[in-house]
Amino acid sequence: MTRIRRGYMARRRRTKIRLFASSFRGARSRLTRTITQQKIRALVSAHRDRDSKKRNFRRLWIIRINAIIHERVVERAVSYSYSRLIHDLYKRQLLLNRKILAQIAISNRNCLYMISNESYKEVYCKESSGII
Repeated sequence: MTRIRRGYMARRRRTKIRLFASSFRGARSRLTRTITQQKIRALVSAHRDRDSKKRNFRRLWIIRINAIIHERVVERAVSYSYSRLIHDLYKRQLLLNRKILAQIAISNRNCLYMISNESYKEVYCKESSGII
């Protein structure tokens, strides 16, 4: 019985996989079996890191906002933190997300100071006067 060579579809599948792995180094871009293994690993890592990227950006925004708010603490007698700022913004129903607040903190600090001062005054003046 003669050997049957694989046809067009198998060749096309392998070239497609090779194109995916063309930037890999060594055997990972040349040998079909290792290419398929590395492709699976690469796609798993990409899927995992898409989620971690979102978490990392959120952490970065929180750190930036907190740093700017803590600079302002020196001028106030009361300590003011990121968590209290977010709580006050929710109380006043100002729906500014962390990304926007971080961009404001970088580009225009005075604007963030104004936002924090207004939310602070509104909430704590009512509490001290007994309205709430």
